[in-house]
Amino acid sequence: MLLIWVLAALFFHQPVLIDIAFPIADYTAGVRDTFHEKRNDREHEAIDILAPQGTPVRAVVTGVIQKLFLSKPGGNTIYEFDQTGVYCFYYAHLDRYAVEIREGTTVNRGQIIGYVGSTGNANVSTPHLHFAIFELGPEKRWWQGKAINPYPSLLVGERRKDATRH
Repeated sequence: MLLIWVLAALFFHQPVLIDIAFPIADYTAGVRDTFHEKRNDREHEAIDILAPQGTPVRAVVTGVIQKLFLSKPGGNTIYEFDQTGVYCFYYAHLDRYAVEIREGTTVNRGQIIGYVGSTGNANVSTPHLHFAIFELGPEKRWWQGKAINPYPSLLVGERRKDATRH
């Protein structure tokens, strides 16, 4: 039976599920999977979560702020590594960072790390959080990694949270 499951998992691409919190409280409705959508002739490899400008963005895991970076496409960005250094969580188009956030800061799951904005190449009339997950290689470079679709992990996390409310 296990052999059948392993073969099925290899044949049918199974999503990677990571235990993460939703980065924007109370903005789960209407979130859709945009990971495979084409953006400028390449896959998006992230999801966009629409929310009003200035809405708090929370750390999805307990981890370390590895890099605060201002880039042309992403605007104000945060790269957070999980505690094991396996995954990097990327938050982009932020209006600003939370006051206490610096590179090297340890953050707790659910802690406010920034605020939704429309910096970088985001449409100024559509503030949102561009959220991505990368599996880091052995070099642990914040700018490199294998893109992982965050949508399935966010869905599982929200369902788990809903189940504990009832």
